[in-house]
Amino acid sequence: MGLLASVLVPVANETDARKTATSLEPYDPAQVTVLHVVEKGGGAPDKTPVAQSEEIAEEPYAAFREVFPDADLLTAYARDVVGAIFEVANDIDASAITYRSRGGNRLMQFLTGDLSLKLVTEADRPVIALPRSDTNA
Repeated sequence: MGLLASVLVPVANETDARKTATSLEPYDPAQVTVLHVVEKGGGAPDKTPVAQSEEIAEEPYAAFREVFPDADLLTAYARDVVGAIFEVANDIDASAITYRSRGGNRLMQFLTGDLSLKLVTEADRPVIALPRSDTNA
């Protein structure tokens, strides 16, 4: 199985999905699964009801499908976003996890737990960080 045979692509929102899809397009992956993780509160009530969370996920899915109309779509609900990405990657037997860094300053990375660092250092399969170019940054 090649590196781009079956990629899992986590997206956060509509803008992120559109930019990630555009960055991924030149690499022509064989199979693409888009994942939106709804972060659940640890013991606290969830910020949004499930139905509303599913509606929110529709925006990034639609944006991603502008570039990859046949992409599979998955929604996960978890307290640990990176853990959910790894679990789904395992469930679908993804050949790689592909994402586009959202950037941010060091404080923002500290506050978010630097999801990129966790993705790259804790994954059990290749993680591909797509380039951020001026044309789609």
